[in-house]
Amino acid sequence: MRSSFASLALSLAALTGASAQASLLDYVGQCVPFARAASGVEIYGDAWTWWDQADGRYRRGYAPKVGAVIVFAKTARLPLGHVAVVSRVVETRVVMLTHANWSRQNGERGHTEQDVTLYDVSRDNDWSDVKVWYRDNDGLGGGVYAVKGFIYGDAKPAKELTGRHPDYVAALIDAYAH
Repeated sequence: MRSSFASLALSLAALTGASAQASLLDYVGQCVPFARAASGVEIYGDAWTWWDQADGRYRRGYAPKVGAVIVFAKTARLPLGHVAVVSRVVETRVVMLTHANWSRQNGERGHTEQDVTLYDVSRDNDWSDVKVWYRDNDGLGGGVYAVKGFIYGDAKPAKELTGRHPDYVAALIDAYAH
């Protein structure tokens, strides 16, 4: 993870003219480099390929854990898939994610979002289908996304993965108030 974060920090510094101590949350770009730096899971390539690439290299499963990478399946809506990192487990069907390149901010994609709601809407409570908080709606998006599962890295996740005071109540309201 150190090398991924250092590489990402140096990339940020080069783009912004800032020091190498740039915040992981300042990153603007694709989800894959962000997830790699935030989790320490050293997998490359399109997000949808991460699940199969992790086989035999990392533990995989179907339960969210802080620091785990969730792998969204390749679909018509997500032709490259998506990866994000679990930042908080709120309860059995609600977690918070930190990820890049999901919602628009100031009209553009690529920005990082910290501690956003992810809601398990799967029939069997197995995280195979989820809804994700979407900034443009200021709540959960209307779409349901298929998930392959979670990849559990061996490295300690980035310290900026979660905020100091995440809004658990809002996450539960996002999930259950609809």
